[in-house]
Amino acid sequence: MKVGFIGVGNMGGPMCRNIVKRSNHQVNVFDLNPAAVKSCTDLGATAAKSVADATRGADVVMTSLPMPRDVEAVTLGDGGILASIGPGQTYIDLSTNAPSMVKKIGAAMAAKGITMLDAPVSGGTVGAEAATIAIMVGGEKKAFDDALPVLKSFSANVIHMGALGTGTAAKLVNNMLAFCNMAAAAEGLMLGVSAGLDPEKLVEVIANSSGNSNAFKMFSQRALKGQFTPPSFALDLAHKDLHLALELGDELDVPLPQGTATHNLQRMARRMGLGGADSSAILSVYETVLGRTVRL
Repeated sequence: MKVGFIGVGNMGGPMCRNIVKRSNHQVNVFDLNPAAVKSCTDLGATAAKSVADATRGADVVMTSLPMPRDVEAVTLGDGGILASIGPGQTYIDLSTNAPSMVKKIGAAMAAKGITMLDAPVSGGTVGAEAATIAIMVGGEKKAFDDALPVLKSFSANVIHMGALGTGTAAKLVNNMLAFCNMAAAAEGLMLGVSAGLDPEKLVEVIANSSGNSNAFKMFSQRALKGQFTPPSFALDLAHKDLHLALELGDELDVPLPQGTATHNLQRMARRMGLGGADSSAILSVYETVLGRTVRL
């Protein structure tokens, strides 16, 4: 299978490299960062000169981009994917997008006879490197089945969620839960330390009790060591993802009070200049306000 891969940053790069390392698919890669492209071509991928060059002749065209507006520009903008893609090709967006944007792009692709899958991923950069990420896929079942060989080359868990847009909705729900868990962890650990508890012993209790979660595990490993950089998942991106979840709640008239409170905590941390730090840096808001640190 010939794959055009556009966007090989923190998440896209490891996914693209795993396709090259773990399969016989031919990969043509494009990114504005030459060093990111080189990390893929050093393993056997081919460097594309443009989005159009990455698109032409590919069986599957994939994007992994930071923001919905970036996906829109790369797909529907001048010289974008839509201008070069043709019948028989499939477009897969691996980005964390907005369901409304997914449907807009999907409609434009469908008008040209192109099948689209939305396939956001979860598991962070560590999971992307290890090919253990989960992929939540929305779109036609046949297109999903046809795309499985390439998706499985960089993921251990590929789940078909339903119609186009359902993969993105599932990702937003998952991320909202993870970020709310992080906010609760920051709050709880600060309360414990303020009560005089040893943070290491408190973490041991929670890790073996009902308060445990995967989000708590990841949070405690980084936040309690003050390891906010380099980020595993940047606060700016977490803030963006939660914003998209809250927008979806508005569209569906679903109240999200926990998500809203967590979003405001993220906003405060970003105003402290922590947007480029790890999402666990929300702990710094409590530390700054209360004048005490929570560290192992």
